[in-house]
Amino acid sequence: MTTTSTSLRLFATCAKGLEPLLFDELNQLGVNEVRQTAGGCWFQGVLTDAYRVCLWTRLANRVLLTLGEAFIKRAQDIPIAVAQTPWEQVFRSDQTFVIDFSGRSHEIRHTQFGAQLIKDGIVDRFREQELSRPNVSKELPDIRINAHIQKDKLTWYLDLSGESLHKRGYRQQQGTAPLRETLAAAVAIRSGMTQNTNVVLDPFCGSGTILLEAAMIRLDRAPGLTRAEWGFQQWAGHDESVWQQVLSAAQQRFETALAQSKARFIGYDSDAKMLAIAEQNAMRLGIEELCHWQTMNAEQVTAPLELTAGDSTPLLICNPPYGERLGEEIETLLLYRRFGAQLREHFQGWQVGVLAGDDTLLKRMKLRSQRKYKLFNGAIETTLALYDLTQEQPEFTTTQSSDLANRLRKNWQKFEKWAAKEGVNAWRLYDADLPEYNAAVDVYDDCLVIQEYAAPKDIPEAVAKDRLWYLIDTLAQELPFAAENMTLKVRQKQSGKQQYQKQEPRGLVRVVHEYDAQFEVNLSDYLDTGLFLDHRWARRELGKLSHDKSVLNLFAYTCSASVHAALGGANDVTSVDLSKTYLAWGQRNFTLNKLYGRQYQFVQADCLQWLREQRPQQRYDVIFLDPPTFSNSKRMEDVLDIQRDHVMLLKLAARLLKDNGVILFSNNKRRFKLDEELLSEAYLVADDLTKRSISPDFARHKGIHHLFKVRQSD
Repeated sequence: MTTTSTSLRLFATCAKGLEPLLFDELNQLGVNEVRQTAGGCWFQGVLTDAYRVCLWTRLANRVLLTLGEAFIKRAQDIPIAVAQTPWEQVFRSDQTFVIDFSGRSHEIRHTQFGAQLIKDGIVDRFREQELSRPNVSKELPDIRINAHIQKDKLTWYLDLSGESLHKRGYRQQQGTAPLRETLAAAVAIRSGMTQNTNVVLDPFCGSGTILLEAAMIRLDRAPGLTRAEWGFQQWAGHDESVWQQVLSAAQQRFETALAQSKARFIGYDSDAKMLAIAEQNAMRLGIEELCHWQTMNAEQVTAPLELTAGDSTPLLICNPPYGERLGEEIETLLLYRRFGAQLREHFQGWQVGVLAGDDTLLKRMKLRSQRKYKLFNGAIETTLALYDLTQEQPEFTTTQSSDLANRLRKNWQKFEKWAAKEGVNAWRLYDADLPEYNAAVDVYDDCLVIQEYAAPKDIPEAVAKDRLWYLIDTLAQELPFAAENMTLKVRQKQSGKQQYQKQEPRGLVRVVHEYDAQFEVNLSDYLDTGLFLDHRWARRELGKLSHDKSVLNLFAYTCSASVHAALGGANDVTSVDLSKTYLAWGQRNFTLNKLYGRQYQFVQADCLQWLREQRPQQRYDVIFLDPPTFSNSKRMEDVLDIQRDHVMLLKLAARLLKDNGVILFSNNKRRFKLDEELLSEAYLVADDLTKRSISPDFARHKGIHHLFKVRQSD
């Protein structure tokens, strides 16, 4: 039986990266023989020490009491070894238990199998003692047993914690991406939080976790004081009087520190609902009088007090957004840039700790870090950067030249005027004009879409990323676009089913105008926006050709060309595309332009297969043919290669032309070459309209598309 003087062998588990901090914490708690290892620390102590660690650890997830260990070669030996433990001295047979098993060996490859073998050993022991067998319960078990096998060494423990120790009990509501309390405590400790720190500010406080963990350090408050239930409470070796002594001592320490404290804990956030949750959390901890919550944007935050001689160094700790969703990168990048400028200007004399999901974001703050630590927020590797603003922070020297800013300003002045005169508000601003800034930038009304091209193989990824961020930073500084209206896409060479894969939904939708037509564009949720800007001349030309004509649009996508045909006075327009989604989008475009009626048909079909199934019949005066360069969609019966298959495609389409009918044939293959000889054999001739079809905003890249007017030869 365990007594208050029995020496216990214990293991405290923690998240990856927190082991050194946990080692220091356990030593400060006065336990013996602390030994750091992967995933936690071993230590020795008596019952009082075990209780004290459970109550006071800010960093451990669990405190485990070693019950037994054995070297196991065969799976069938596990129940025999486990049955040697006097389980009747651990818990009663009328109590429920559960097994948490981890690790693997040659014979134990599944944790469920390992847990079953441990359970068998426990049940066997109770039977040997002629006691009824206890039952397993995964829901609210009385006793939690932990077992781990590594290199054939099996160790089994009693979990003294019960629920994970990060669950302090004060946080009953939380934000969408909360930090675990243990990680928040680690961030506060690494950032320099001590019992002498009197001012702590978090400008991205959310539900207040970092700030409240820092407050508990300052106010000598045991993090477990708010917890109601513990794993050891149902343990046969539990001594309630000893536990109450540990609990009372901790409560007294907190009350003494609280009564004497002049500390201030200040939380800012842009979300008032999160601040209300933070206030409730502070009330559960009994520290609401020392906390101040205010709705504020972090990009405008300033120091809330003037520093005077003798004041302790104030501390700013925060966990800004990581920008994980596609399209949010720009907002996040600019947030870090502006936040860094605020820190430099308004927080001289402060210590600062910033937890970020990407070193690149930290670089955008343009502050020189004192130290950096790798920490894990769940599975996400993060970096905690510490900045000493009591020291002068020189502005980083700008390594990039002013050429980019000059080019963007020049292009903006030139093309904005041209676009207004042309009657369009969606156009290309920049297209890798300077080779080192390898991206395209398109204007859609009040929005910008930045499309990153794949960097050459000889350019390191970090260099390419830094250049991209510099481009975005410069766009934000030089042009009148809000960060939330800018979206970033990676545009690499696509083929087949990669072409139109949907991205993470964000819903940045606008209506843009092109001459007398209006189109819905989605700037965030697909690789393409729904409108190919370089084809605007071809669409207008189609409109001119369509008056009193019958028009067919193949590979119609969102039917923008069909809209121009209808607005141009076509008698009827048929749009064919494989995608139900894009045809529905096309119908919305028709509605936007007040185009209604049965004369406008939308056909969901594989265009190549549909053409082959049509009987040769003079049905259309004008056919618009804008196929992908390459397609092997799962729903297509054939693989389409436009260079190889263009004559075949034109021949199939020409079977449906009326006398004097024409095909406007376009494609985006850079090195496309029309096979005039095969075309002639099919009694077709083509006029090359490519040069005149490329508008000024795409003039830098002559080969961006090809356009031909194809007709039957005389």
